Amino acid sequence: MTSSPKASLRLKSDDFLFSSVIRRHNVPHATGMSDSPRRQSRVPAAWRSFAAVFVAAAVLAGCAAETAPAPKAERPVQTQRVRFDSTGAAREFVGVVRARHETDLGFRVGGKIIARAVNVGDQVRAGDVIARLDSQDLALQVESAEAELAAATSNLTQASADLQRYTALKTRGYAAIADFDRKQAANDEAEGRLTRARRALDLARNQLAYAELKADADGVITATLAEPGQVVAIGQAVARLAHRGEKEAVIALPETWLTEAQQSKATVRLWSDRDRRFQAKLRELSPQADQATRTFAARFTILDADDSVAFGMTATVSLERVREAPVARLPLAAVLNRGTGPSVYVVDDNGALGLRPVTVSAFTGDAAIVTAGLNDGDRIVTLGVQKLEAGLKVRAIEATTTR
Repeated sequence: MTSSPKASLRLKSDDFLFSSVIRRHNVPHATGMSDSPRRQSRVPAAWRSFAAVFVAAAVLAGCAAETAPAPKAERPVQTQRVRFDSTGAAREFVGVVRARHETDLGFRVGGKIIARAVNVGDQVRAGDVIARLDSQDLALQVESAEAELAAATSNLTQASADLQRYTALKTRGYAAIADFDRKQAANDEAEGRLTRARRALDLARNQLAYAELKADADGVITATLAEPGQVVAIGQAVARLAHRGEKEAVIALPETWLTEAQQSKATVRLWSDRDRRFQAKLRELSPQADQATRTFAARFTILDADDSVAFGMTATVSLERVREAPVARLPLAAVLNRGTGPSVYVVDDNGALGLRPVTVSAFTGDAAIVTAGLNDGDRIVTLGVQKLEAGLKVRAIEATTTR
């Protein structure tokens, strides 16, 4: 190891100090030192050790002055690529698939159920029998109406014959006008009785037909509400029919999403096939909140729903806000504000940091919505931005994101 002029000068100064220490303790110089052991023993050993250490430290200091400082290592930082998108944040609501038209089927006459021809999940067509009542009493009513019709017909025949005879007698002057009027009234009454008997017979026959409950449309039985042997009243629900046709996803919306639901883009995803999405359209929004949950029922029509979308399936309705201008969602930890507005650190191609101001339109629970200040594909630092400075060389580590 070669010494610099500064180190040589320092060594000479140290030699002078060492010589001064020796002379101070009456130790002669090495050239004029006698051979007497008595004078050599006068130099303390501690002072000799101290002088040696002092000289060695001076030599090392001179060597260290010539050593160049080590370069700083690049600091690793976590980064993320900026992605601009025209769709906003999405919110998911869980609901159930229902038919647009769903009706409770019930008998139009009361009686005892003797048979039920369907079960839950059965496919039915219009006119298929759902259940039957005991029709014995209804058949007796039909027979009674038929007998009444026969009596009314006979009565009208007799009244018509009497009216014809009195008409002839009145023409020849042998019948009183009062008697003729009575025969005319009796004939009119017989005609009305016949009409009433015919209507009663039609009603009795209809009631007999009502003993069979039939489906009024194609669809699926989603519930059975009565069992054979049960006595039901007029209009009491026996089965629930979901009409074949449009299918809807029914969800409950909080009041904060009433306006957003009408302006958002809706998609439906089934739990049975989560990779498939159906476009949906808001058809009905309840004007009144539920008394228990304080939410509003919303019905979304599932467009192009096929047979794989079954009634009663669990469906997830995603509502996405549609934005006019594209925005980027950045982690909250990436935004830095030192009193001049929100900014982010951008890593360039050479690995240097640059502090760039951005325009933030809104802050959500986990992201900052940026509308300007960045370009699509920029690399930004997402962690530890408070301890960074512009111009610092860093080693970018791309963060892994999952959706």
